[in-house]
Amino acid sequence: MFVKIKICGITNVEDASISVDYGADAIGFVFYPQSSRYISPDKAAQITAIMPPFVSVVGIFVDASFEFIKEVINKVDIDVVQLHGNESPDFCKMFDCKIIKAFRIQNAETLEVCKNYLNISWLLDAFNPDLIGGTGKVFDWQIALKARLLNPRIILSGGLTPENVADAIQKVRPMAVDVSSGIEKSPGKKDHQKLKAFIKAAKLALVEF
Repeated sequence: MFVKIKICGITNVEDASISVDYGADAIGFVFYPQSSRYISPDKAAQITAIMPPFVSVVGIFVDASFEFIKEVINKVDIDVVQLHGNESPDFCKMFDCKIIKAFRIQNAETLEVCKNYLNISWLLDAFNPDLIGGTGKVFDWQIALKARLLNPRIILSGGLTPENVADAIQKVRPMAVDVSSGIEKSPGKKDHQKLKAFIKAAKLALVEF
């Protein structure tokens, strides 16, 4: 089984380059101005311009308009759109690129909402009433196992760290893992030793399947 690794909340060239050098499969940019990891489309475009091929670029949006998202896709050369707000299933179908729908998991009942989005990938994150993503909290992975029975295209997020990512992969067997706050010195600034350790731990976990 091959699990992809996404490093999210990238705000600078150095963090993006080191993520790729250490073996990340994807980097994520947050285009939500209220986030402490926000990056402008212009700055993100400067970073993607120097990225090597075969590394996916993910744009994270929260209840943004279709027009704004399309503008950013074109400017930044986005491969995948991650929708982290209250976007409807019909809204998700409006795009001609790959879509990830994020869900903040409170309890097993959240999966009833997920069922409306069966034809796209799901990112499962921890719920915090005051934060959208990057909470640093871990949710009940048993819920993620139930979600994988409904949709095998699961991306596990929420409180992942170098210390627990291998356990998460072995227990949940997601399609991908997504990390942001778990490898940071401060919001939007990566700790390169933690970043390296996270990717190493995730890749070693695959060998043990």
